Amino acid sequence: MSLPVPRARIAVLLLAALVCLAGCTSGGGSTAPDGGAPTSTTGGAQPASFPGMPPVTDPHNVYADAGANMLSDAVKGAKPLVYVPHTKSGDVWTIDPATFQVVGKYRLGGELQHVVPSWDMKTLYATDDTTDKVTPFDPATGLPGKNIPVTDPYNMYFTPDGKSAISVAEARRKLVFYDPHTWQVQGELPTPQCAGIDHADYTPDGRTALFTCEFDGRIAVVDLVDRKILRTIDMPVRHMRMGPQDIKMAPDGSVFYVADSQQGGLWVIDGAGTKVLREIPTGAGAHGLYLSRDAKKLYVTNRIAGSVSVLDAYTGAIETTWPIPGGSPDMGNVTADGSQLWLSGRYTHEVYVLSTTDGHLLARIRVGDGPHGLCVWPQPGRYSIGHTGITR
Repeated sequence: MSLPVPRARIAVLLLAALVCLAGCTSGGGSTAPDGGAPTSTTGGAQPASFPGMPPVTDPHNVYADAGANMLSDAVKGAKPLVYVPHTKSGDVWTIDPATFQVVGKYRLGGELQHVVPSWDMKTLYATDDTTDKVTPFDPATGLPGKNIPVTDPYNMYFTPDGKSAISVAEARRKLVFYDPHTWQVQGELPTPQCAGIDHADYTPDGRTALFTCEFDGRIAVVDLVDRKILRTIDMPVRHMRMGPQDIKMAPDGSVFYVADSQQGGLWVIDGAGTKVLREIPTGAGAHGLYLSRDAKKLYVTNRIAGSVSVLDAYTGAIETTWPIPGGSPDMGNVTADGSQLWLSGRYTHEVYVLSTTDGHLLARIRVGDGPHGLCVWPQPGRYSIGHTGITR
């Protein structure tokens, strides 16, 4: 015969059951405030990072190791310069950031798109997708070296372990993987459903990349470990002429921001890369996305509107807009100390320098024809995943 259970104990058991029902369902998941995918609250094991990737030191800010003046030994000997590639005049100009004076002009030929820092941050590459080459620049001198044959390098990225360079072969709808030392082809990944494959950013664990498809109005989600397409995500409005452009992950990995030029703003994609959550209107020709040095602000260049929108990098809330009268701000980056934002003026033969304190123009520098993927160097950080200086 069982003994009677004291009433006090019954009350304790009932309370424990209610607590479990409230907090233990669905594996401890909770729905994000914006209605996005559930986020784990159990503290369970997270997926392993890309093998060989430097560890994330601050999950709330994956860019924490690229803070103001956090220069690694690899870049401390670099000559401070701003590299400006031109799509029309086929040359790279260099600017002294201290004097705002042009100090070098290098005729390379072709259609120069971006100047891209290597994974180890010891070399800069000017990419040319019309004559299938990249030209290395030595950051210590600012001088170009011998051309390297690469298939259709409209843009270029690096795997998180630094063992592969990825040529974003826009015209050929594929990614071409190279050994970044010998420049031998390691393999290719066709992207037939991603016309205008363009810019990319990676999840915090480095295993997944989201590539924009400018002429297909969608995003291609790529497994970087197994090198395969996981899925594509159509934007709510699919623009096929100047659709999705630059993409940037929020510092905590919660979402990705995608600039859509024709839409005039950003699409926000959940951090897992599965769906579009919402839209943030910023201005006509939304194009480039850059973070402040503390990663609290997101700068959005509105190329047609002639302005820069300043957003809270975590929430996406618009804080202010900086006008550039008559300007066409495109691509660039912030300086190592975070005090200036440098941008190419795609259609105005200019480079703009803005104060990140209040957005006022510090300089408008006359350059060549079609300035595009401008690179400010040196940059803080431990390694580069490519483009015009995405460092972590």
